[in-house]
Amino acid sequence: MKQTDRENQTTYGVFILLGFSDLPQYQTVLFVVFLLILLITLVGNSVIIAILSLNPQLHNPMYFFLGNLSFLDICLTLVTVPQLLQNLLVEKKTISFTGCMAQMYFFLTFSSAEDFLLAVMAYDRYVAICNPLHYTMLMRKRLCIQLVVGFWVTATLDAILNTVLTSRLSFCGPNEINHFFCDMTPLFKLSCSDTFLNEMVIFTEGTLVVMGSFSFILVSYIWIIITILKIHSAEGKSKAFSTCSSHLVVVTLYFGTTMFMNFRPSSSYSLTKDKVASVMYTILAPMFNPFIYSLRNNEVKGALRRAIFQFGSKGA
Repeated sequence: MKQTDRENQTTYGVFILLGFSDLPQYQTVLFVVFLLILLITLVGNSVIIAILSLNPQLHNPMYFFLGNLSFLDICLTLVTVPQLLQNLLVEKKTISFTGCMAQMYFFLTFSSAEDFLLAVMAYDRYVAICNPLHYTMLMRKRLCIQLVVGFWVTATLDAILNTVLTSRLSFCGPNEINHFFCDMTPLFKLSCSDTFLNEMVIFTEGTLVVMGSFSFILVSYIWIIITILKIHSAEGKSKAFSTCSSHLVVVTLYFGTTMFMNFRPSSSYSLTKDKVASVMYTILAPMFNPFIYSLRNNEVKGALRRAIFQFGSKGA
């Protein structure tokens, strides 16, 4: 593509998402793989939501937050994967400027909301293990709803600020985004405006949102571990740890890649590493979460077995 053509397309408000076009021989294979991941993610998280909704014994704060996590995972997947699948099939991998900003806005909203939700889930486990006698009083339904509404509002405001700042940049050069969705850092690489303010906002908000959430989780688990170590029986320790092990695995998987994305120095920025890390926490993590929670949680496994048995009985 000639430089003049690129400039014209950018002037008309069109970007090209390169995605994995550097692997032309694997386009069909990648399409099949990502389509399977999409289907598994949607089915797995939908099953979790259905099981939690249909079983009264699972109507408690822990599973209320788990249902919200599954909903967020579905949303996060739908923001990026359908566009990726389309671009793996078509030659013109274009997205309008408006579509790009919309995708970035929803991605930022859902990813920030997941940061806050994982912190709220850590607090829930802290109360359950460290203050079990006051759990019902501290984690009452009204508070749980307020926490969910609070992190949704905060995540939305965070996404609006970053999207507005990015939309005000000028893009007057090449319009090829070396990513599979519209993320801020690849867009900054294409801008001919000064992106210092945008980068400072990302770093500041990243510190507050990502590191704030992670620090809250870390402190919660320090108290949880201290409490578990004080339990005398091995069975009691095992039971207490099992109630938070699934969440701990999800936190490690999600925040490990998120912090890599947000806090690496710009000098070490690598498009390949960036795409791999993005695949991990935007595509693979939402697929793994239902399995992590269902395979390591006896109550969820029991509810799933009962649902399968009832479905089989009706089918017979």
